Amino acid sequence: MAATYVTEAELRSALGIGALYSSAVVEEVCQAAENIVKGKLWFNSESVYALEATGTTGRIYLYENADRFIVGDTVTVENVRQHFNGNQTITKANGIWIEFVNAQITTRAYHNIAPWGRVYGTQAIDYATLPEVNQATLMIAVDIWQARQASNAGGISPDFQPSPYRMGNTLMARVRGLLADHLAPGGQVG
Repeated sequence: MAATYVTEAELRSALGIGALYSSAVVEEVCQAAENIVKGKLWFNSESVYALEATGTTGRIYLYENADRFIVGDTVTVENVRQHFNGNQTITKANGIWIEFVNAQITTRAYHNIAPWGRVYGTQAIDYATLPEVNQATLMIAVDIWQARQASNAGGISPDFQPSPYRMGNTLMARVRGLLADHLAPGGQVG
């Protein structure tokens, strides 16, 4: 099982809810918080905007920089197409695409995909082992839980006025200091 940023037991303990709620409900909040934090962290990844295949050789086209992936690397492909997804070993690469062989792939003409997929290379750091990432994820999970239980118990907006919705733009602002050293530069635009 992959390491998680916040466990069900940690969230139950922080909230003091014991076994009052089902595991599925609590785990859903944990996963939502983890997904929010993961969306802001800097991973060795690129967006995939198109694909094609000849025989059993698949080629995926990367939005920005395929140079970070080299022949022989094993990458993880997500949200592209069924037989393209999963761990793939790169057999050819250039500045805009990478290729790999997979017996499950069949010939497909070049075409764009929407929404874009993602390809992940090896990561030098495991964010699940960092206390600051774990704490930020727990704080967001607590906020999500509390918003579900009492939706009108809002937060404070940037102009210090009460807000009826605590899942607003200040959600990440409350934990940005914990995550500052690990935030993706591209995620800071806007």
